[in-house]
Parts: sequence; structure tokens; C-alpha cells
Amino acid sequence: MEKVAFTVIDPVGLHARPATILVNQASKFASNINLVYNGRSVNLKSIMGVMSLGVPTKANVEVCAEGADEKDAIDAIAQAILDQKVTDKVDR
Repeated sequence: MEKVAFTVIDPVGLHARPATILVNQASKFASNINLVYNGRSVNLKSIMGVMSLGVPTKANVEVCAEGADEKDAIDAIAQAILDQKVTDKVDR
């Protein structure tokens, strides 16, 4: 299992635009990929699941991937998180 953790810095939290980009990125991989926030875990390939978490600014979240392409998935998602300025750094 590969993981990446980050703190949301966007003043609006993890809103629809960056969430959609993360879902689209996750959907490119065969691995099971989950977004974990506040003790809840949802499928990162589901926009409704991601939005249901209501991730606010300054929230600590984690993305976990498990499967044949988990490393590539985490690398791509971490880059997408940074590119969208959702956070300024990711922790592995």
C-alpha cells in the first residue's frame, strides 16, 4: 500500500474543481484509491464520495492506493495535488 498525506491550504477547502481533477487522475489507474479524512474513507474515483467528505481548509487528509500500479497512482495524484495548489507539500 502506498500513501500520501497533505494539509489542504485552499481557503475554500477541497472544492469541486480540484476534487474533479483528483477523481479524473485517480480514474486512470487500476488500483483501489481512497481519500481519508476525519476517520472516513471514500473511493477517490467517485466525485460524490469525495464531495461528501466536505474537506475544509487546514484539514489533514491522506490518499491511499493499493494495487498493481499503486506507486504510479500515488505519484500522479501527489503531483496533481501540488499542481492544483490544494497544498504546498505532500508527505509520504
